[in-house]
Amino acid sequence: MSNIITSLFKATTLSRRTALAALLASTFAVTVSSLPDTSFAQEAKSIKVGIISGEDEDVWRVVTAEAAKQNLTIETVVFNDYTQPNEALDRGEIDANAFQHLPYLENQIKTHGYKIVPVGYTGVWPIGLYSKKFTEIAALPEGAVIGVPNDPSNEGRALRVLQNEGLIKLKDGTGILATIADIVENPKKIEIKELDAGVVGRAIEDLDGAVVNTDWALKSGLTPENRIAQEPVNDNPYRNFIAVKEGNEKEAWVKTLVSAYQNETVKAEFDRVYKGTGISAY
Repeated sequence: MSNIITSLFKATTLSRRTALAALLASTFAVTVSSLPDTSFAQEAKSIKVGIISGEDEDVWRVVTAEAAKQNLTIETVVFNDYTQPNEALDRGEIDANAFQHLPYLENQIKTHGYKIVPVGYTGVWPIGLYSKKFTEIAALPEGAVIGVPNDPSNEGRALRVLQNEGLIKLKDGTGILATIADIVENPKKIEIKELDAGVVGRAIEDLDGAVVNTDWALKSGLTPENRIAQEPVNDNPYRNFIAVKEGNEKEAWVKTLVSAYQNETVKAEFDRVYKGTGISAY
């Protein structure tokens, strides 16, 4: 720096103003170059994320490792049913959750007034009709007993699977929250049993068939070989996502959390865990 100053002030062809400008520019350049690059550094942050117990715990161990690389510490809080994660998020006991699709959240908001918003998709698990007694829809007898999930969004979803297969017909204009009260045609006189989403798959031995969410199907020991019908995958409105409280969606840690999930490393673990029954949806 001293050589620069000496040469500047010895120069007779430069005005004092030009010399000073050059000096300031040189000083700024030296100062900036000596500072660490913090343009991509992120403030350390610790958060709690609610998930459902089971296979997703393996996936989130990888997500946690990916987040740690970006200075975000994740503590997963494991729940055993679908009602608790939104309650915990609404109360501020956790910072985010990852377990639900939009029809379910919309019903929860309508019922409980939650201010919760989705911030990034995770996967989709096409719901299917399973049976251990019959290998095709046509083999289902008159009066067959079929179980469906009893929560509003998944019951409507299950009934649409039955409608797609010609087993029932729902009232025209029925939305995604259809119930058995909306059935207007039932040519085989099927008896539909409404059961908890976590129970319906485990009750398969006592049923002729059951419409089961894929994650619960895995937990219940059901396999693709037991599946005799499935909802379409394309344009599926039931993609799961990460959700946070309204007002937090633009926080820097939310962007980091989503990117920690939506990458090839996590996708590889997702595919290993779910064996093709779940599909990455981002």
